[in-house]
Amino acid sequence: MPTSHELYDEADRLKDQGKLDEAAAKMLELAAQDPQFALAHAALAVILGRLGRHEEAIEHGRKVCELQPNDAFSYTALSVTYQRAYAGTGNMTYIRDAEDAMAKSRTVQGH
Repeated sequence: MPTSHELYDEADRLKDQGKLDEAAAKMLELAAQDPQFALAHAALAVILGRLGRHEEAIEHGRKVCELQPNDAFSYTALSVTYQRAYAGTGNMTYIRDAEDAMAKSRTVQGH
């Protein structure tokens, strides 16, 4: 069975080759194998967002914040995920959520 890092590297190569569906499947496999591997959830937020699977992307962005609650960048990345969801859907709720995530990032950073 491949290690978490091996699966991540394989999925990252697929992403770099533009094979986003395959990369997402591999990252989802990794997240199931190692739910605490924050980097996989961060990558899923990006990949799923690119695929237009915004709710799933947000779910993984939130998971990163849950796993790394003291990392300001996690909240900044979540804000970007919300912004991309807004761009893809026009749903204004995502803008408010993006602003909330960015505020949390500033709070964590100042802590």
